[in-house]
Amino acid sequence: MSTLNKKAMDGDGKKTSGGKDISAGGFIILFFIIGFAASMVLGWVIFPKLLYSQKQQPFSFNHALHVEEVEDGCESCHYFREDGSFSGIPKLAQCTDCHEEPMGETEDEAIFVEQYVAKEQEVPWLSYSRQPDCVFFSHSAHVIGAEMECVACHGHIGESESSRAYEYNRITGYSRDIWGKNIAGLKKNSWDRMKMDDCAQCHKEAGIIHTSSVQTERDACFVCHK
Repeated sequence: MSTLNKKAMDGDGKKTSGGKDISAGGFIILFFIIGFAASMVLGWVIFPKLLYSQKQQPFSFNHALHVEEVEDGCESCHYFREDGSFSGIPKLAQCTDCHEEPMGETEDEAIFVEQYVAKEQEVPWLSYSRQPDCVFFSHSAHVIGAEMECVACHGHIGESESSRAYEYNRITGYSRDIWGKNIAGLKKNSWDRMKMDDCAQCHKEAGIIHTSSVQTERDACFVCHK
């Protein structure tokens, strides 16, 4: 065997390059691939599950059943006041006024009557769509002014027969409905997420965003951020 070939072999008969075992390079590549895969699983699968916690609503609410009994759909319970402000989640008095017959036939109704109606206590509903305190959202501007459907932001919640779990960020406390289910930021429907980018995209498509100057851009911020 020539001297050159001898130098190309190590003590165990493995070919070397520059004095380093080629198998070491393969090990490094394998280690990188395994580490990358583990990081992806940790960051995209495990971390989101640890980041968000769940709470259950005080009791399950059947939207579909109530929508069948009212005339104006969502606005029968989530109505606009005379000054244009939005009523939001119905108060206890509004619920009891609509129920002329005795309640408590189902398990959820029994909870409602015993724990809230009888004690005259408001139901501590968890709002899936609650924005940060610095954000102002005008329902009247969108529903009345822009004639948007509730489903555009809230999805088909009016067709639900039970209340789903409320998911919130352990760090920020914000609802997962605001940040979206997909940690990558991808979405299929307009109601999958309620971030500022989604609002901006909708406004841009509607042709109502004008940022021709710094002043205009700054003023536009204070329309929604107080």
